[in-house]
Amino acid sequence: MNKRSNSGRKAAKTSGENTEEALKNAARIAVRESLKVQAGERVLIITNPQDEVSRISRALYDAAEECGAEAVLMYQPVKTQFDFCSEEVTGALKTSPDVCISISAQRLGKDRAAIQHPYREGERAYDSTFHYLLYGKKALRAFWSPRVTVDSFIRTVPVDYMRMHLECLRIKEILDDAVSLHVTNANGTDISFSVAGRNAFMDDGDFSVPGRGGNLPAGETFVSPVVGSATGRIVFDGSICSRQGEILIKTPITVQVRQGYVELIEGGKEAEELLATVCGGEENVYTFEKEGKLPQGMGEVYARNARNIGELGIGLNPCARISGNMLEDEKVYHTCHFALGSNYDGDAPAFIHLDGLVSNPTIVATLPSGRPQDIMKDGDLVGL
Repeated sequence: MNKRSNSGRKAAKTSGENTEEALKNAARIAVRESLKVQAGERVLIITNPQDEVSRISRALYDAAEECGAEAVLMYQPVKTQFDFCSEEVTGALKTSPDVCISISAQRLGKDRAAIQHPYREGERAYDSTFHYLLYGKKALRAFWSPRVTVDSFIRTVPVDYMRMHLECLRIKEILDDAVSLHVTNANGTDISFSVAGRNAFMDDGDFSVPGRGGNLPAGETFVSPVVGSATGRIVFDGSICSRQGEILIKTPITVQVRQGYVELIEGGKEAEELLATVCGGEENVYTFEKEGKLPQGMGEVYARNARNIGELGIGLNPCARISGNMLEDEKVYHTCHFALGSNYDGDAPAFIHLDGLVSNPTIVATLPSGRPQDIMKDGDLVGL
């Protein structure tokens, strides 16, 4: 009896040690390979006190210190899509660290001051200090991992980044050249939209240069449809974000889109939850405007864009699997995802950005010559 009990404790301890070693290894890859942190650099890590994200953050802190960096680990309460980040977090970002890592149980949170008084860089406006430093000033490199788990981190971070880079780059080249895209699948998705003048973004895990950032796990290329251009039908059939977190979809959600905006959401309970989340994204902004958290007149803009089609992304991480965690789900091979809400080009601000998966899509680009260019066929990459 005692021997059996001791043996069980030893096995559990060994399993725990293996997990901790795998976590340390993944953290070192993130810090040394993705971010390429150097001695003397200032690294800000923002997290929550919840166990999983706290463990990952501590491993990243240790990995940064091993590189000789000046690391700071900062905790704030859990923030949702509708919450503002703590003022202390905004203050820390304003010190302009070399590197910022956000490991959050839900979200980093919105920037109260920057939403009221956006940063300007050229013709672009930025409603968060984080995005301004990253994309505007290009003074920061970063990655962010909302709702990440230890299991997902140790499984999907140690991957072949060269292969991922080449696949991301090839798809980006096609999207950059395209004037429009058409996406279909066997479950009824059939939507077209313009991408003329848009540049696609790559999340290939290379965050080694100021101005680069993305998710870990990495593995997607994505683009923002031209605002007002999307028309057709999206059938979400994998998983989707909502105010309650991610939902694994049992009854497909059908979303009718006209001139860039969602007109109708149909399906079962999952569709009801998505609709309630979109309605929340519309209604909350007027409260924020009334309270002075949004500039006067911007409530209508943010409300309208809650129904915007803000993103098409293509998953490219070979170790990712659909689990009901969108951070990982949107990177799964043989899928694409659309987002309702804000986009990545800054011309459709919204309080929500709700990613949803479409399985086994066929994606065809139309090039400036009018020639079609296949990107995916029934979920398989074409010519890559």
